[in-house]
Amino acid sequence: MTLETLWFIIIGVLWTGYFVLEGFDFGVGMSLPLLGKGKDKEDTDKRRRVLLNTIGPFWDGNEVWLLTAGGATFAAFPAWYGTMFSGFYLALLLILVALIVRNMGFEYRHKRDSDAWRRGWDLCIIIGSVLPPLLLGVALTNIVHGVPITRDVHNEYIFTGNLFTLLNPISLLGGFVFVGLSLTHGFHFIALKTTDEIRARSRALATRVGLVTAVLAVVLLLWVGIEHGKVSSWITTAIAAVALLAAIWFNLKGKEGLAFIGSTVTWAMAVATYFLALYPNVMPSSTDSKWDLTVSEAASSHLTLQIMTGAAVVFTPIAIAYTAWNYWVFRRRISVDHIPPAVDPLKGVHSGEQVELR
Repeated sequence: MTLETLWFIIIGVLWTGYFVLEGFDFGVGMSLPLLGKGKDKEDTDKRRRVLLNTIGPFWDGNEVWLLTAGGATFAAFPAWYGTMFSGFYLALLLILVALIVRNMGFEYRHKRDSDAWRRGWDLCIIIGSVLPPLLLGVALTNIVHGVPITRDVHNEYIFTGNLFTLLNPISLLGGFVFVGLSLTHGFHFIALKTTDEIRARSRALATRVGLVTAVLAVVLLLWVGIEHGKVSSWITTAIAAVALLAAIWFNLKGKEGLAFIGSTVTWAMAVATYFLALYPNVMPSSTDSKWDLTVSEAASSHLTLQIMTGAAVVFTPIAIAYTAWNYWVFRRRISVDHIPPAVDPLKGVHSGEQVELR
């Protein structure tokens, strides 16, 4: 196996890690209006705080996988990175803005005891949880489907389409599947981390959303397979479909841990299907196959890939060990009973009292 192929696989693994981990916290963010409605204002706020506390120790660590995947693509395949960003610039900018606004919601929501303040940040969290998987689904499906790229007089790859070129039926289907998988994965995680009514409602919604997502996902993966399928990608497609159906069945039986593992395998096999269908290209051209950008053409120098491989061997086990430790420490279930009354950190400022600065 060449270093170019090895790094293509590593980038696929990094995207898998990102969607498995960030997928469920996107789902938790989307679930606020579905699972966060209580009997009164105080109950609603406590339910939403329970939901957000399930991902409190994890969401920022999960985003490291996106940064690592992007950084590895830039270093290992600069031509792929440059062509992708020139074509998907607006979509990637929207993803970045959505992630920033969502993260601000996590950090600022509890800074004021005000209904309007919380509603505003809740809306930011919900929108910031829907847009990234939707746009990443559209972008990655376009990459597998093929985008209009050619070469200029300097032999550089250039994107010749526009935003509307990217909004084709298969890519939009990809976006909806990524949102549905994130929401189903998130419901499984919430059921695994909570008790009482939130847990029961999460399981019920996981079944309904999971069944709709399963139908859409099968159509999407069959579409990808018909266009670019290989024996290996058909095998991963079949495993993805079986894993999602198994997750729904385990959820119905109340085996929440197995349901979460099922949706985890579904994400892993769906991403594997995309990368297997893509190889040996990193961006097939819909204009003419002679403009396909291949793994070898997009790769950095051999020395660069050797240095990156050495760094990955040292730091990857450390990152995995820290992530596993973090999930083990915060493994307990939480409920509304664990949530203290809301406080306003600026109450003393408004009343003229002296506030201790820390």
